[in-house]
Amino acid sequence: MINLSVLQPMLSTTEIQSPTPNQIKTLTLTDLVIMNNLSVSMKEQIKKYIDIDPFTTDDPFNENDDYEYSVILDKTNTNRVVSILATKKEPTVQLPWESIVGNQLVHLPISKSEAAALKHELMPKDTNNFYPFRKSTRIAGYIMFAFQICGLPPQSSLSQDMM
Repeated sequence: MINLSVLQPMLSTTEIQSPTPNQIKTLTLTDLVIMNNLSVSMKEQIKKYIDIDPFTTDDPFNENDDYEYSVILDKTNTNRVVSILATKKEPTVQLPWESIVGNQLVHLPISKSEAAALKHELMPKDTNNFYPFRKSTRIAGYIMFAFQICGLPPQSSLSQDMM
């Protein structure tokens, strides 16, 4: 029998899929701690390329928005969501993802509905979960980090671990 956890870091991004809300419900307190640490490190990396506003704003999931959605996942356990992004569809907003995510994380484009479902499972509060980020002083998109998670819904295994 092959241990998939050994192979998982070698998976290409074409083989990696974003976690489902049900997979998010299986996260443990240990997973949350790892997500928190990875998101703090990732924030420091991404700040080399963008400026992040100090206050959160409305969630970007509007009906007629013009964003590309993506998620940053831990390569060793792709159920661990490190960050969710909504980036404007402009050529000037392209970021050097290989430099930002390094060998420990993976950047994965996802649909708006997938991003919204993950955000809702991780941060059930309906608004003001995303930080605007800027490139050349213009808002280029919005980003949410795992270190912002205050708790998960009662049905998740994480919430049960905390009781």
